[in-house]
Amino acid sequence: MMVDHIPGIGPVTDEIQREFLSLEVGGDGMFRVGKEGVKAIFTPLDRVSELIVHADKTLVYIRSKMGYPALYPLHEARYEGPAEAVLMDLDGTSVHSEHFWIWVIEQTTARLLGNAGFQLEAEDEPHVSGHSVSEHLSYCIDKYCPDKTVEEARRHYFDIVHHEMSEIMAGRGRPNAFEPAPGLDEFLYKLKENGVKIGLVTSGLYEKAWPEVLSAFRTLKMGDPLEFYDAIISAGHAIRKGQCGTMGELAPKPHPWLYAETARVGLGIDPSRRHRVIGMEDSGAGVVSIRLAGFSAIGVEGGNIDRSGSNPFLAGKVSRLVDALPMILDK
Repeated sequence: MMVDHIPGIGPVTDEIQREFLSLEVGGDGMFRVGKEGVKAIFTPLDRVSELIVHADKTLVYIRSKMGYPALYPLHEARYEGPAEAVLMDLDGTSVHSEHFWIWVIEQTTARLLGNAGFQLEAEDEPHVSGHSVSEHLSYCIDKYCPDKTVEEARRHYFDIVHHEMSEIMAGRGRPNAFEPAPGLDEFLYKLKENGVKIGLVTSGLYEKAWPEVLSAFRTLKMGDPLEFYDAIISAGHAIRKGQCGTMGELAPKPHPWLYAETARVGLGIDPSRRHRVIGMEDSGAGVVSIRLAGFSAIGVEGGNIDRSGSNPFLAGKVSRLVDALPMILDK
């Protein structure tokens, strides 16, 4: 490695050397090591983001299978407890549902291929969880059926989602599709007792995210999630012919906007107070999203953080939600 320090992250540790790959050229050709102040270029194992390292700053280039990449500054994550707010991911962190949504992506690809027995491979997981629906589908199309289009895939996807959600809400759906994370109720109640604001953040579109939230709260007998959470932000509503959609497919995690909007608009926390906010995620894309929004991140085991190579972005890592309470609540 040509540098011993990455602005926004810190010293180049053994962990960074294990999980970040060195590149000579990044940003789809816009940046080159040794040119225009670029000291080094790194990419985590999943290659979704690229860190363009200068002497005094790090820029993060977010690649896009939809043709709209973006470049963001990586702020230093300076957390000071106790937290004023906790920003929580939905899938995998609050509710265990990733296996269900990966199954939907698998079924969509099977329809595109005309092969009911199709199965995703283990190496596909970091690319079909944590991002937007269109990103997931684009990945599968590129790998398995390049003659198909994202638009065709989205039609199949939402047909499947509509049917499955209707079945689940009627009590006839796939068993155990949405299971609250162990200790979710204890964790949330403890935050409430200590006056910590709670924001729920998901890259999922409303029609897939809302049944999950409702299902978890019904299982835990916690009442109305709209009354409990201080803010809930999803990727909005899908664009369909004859209907009005909302932005979400081109600005999901790992882009910062969902977390930034939850904190600034949903919870009313000024960026000058970002050091009193912490995010919780189980996916590499989500961790990068939290960090690009300017907040510290706690990783929750069980997702794809290790496989994506995102550990260097974390301020801490826990196996259970309640294990994060000391960091969140202590001064």
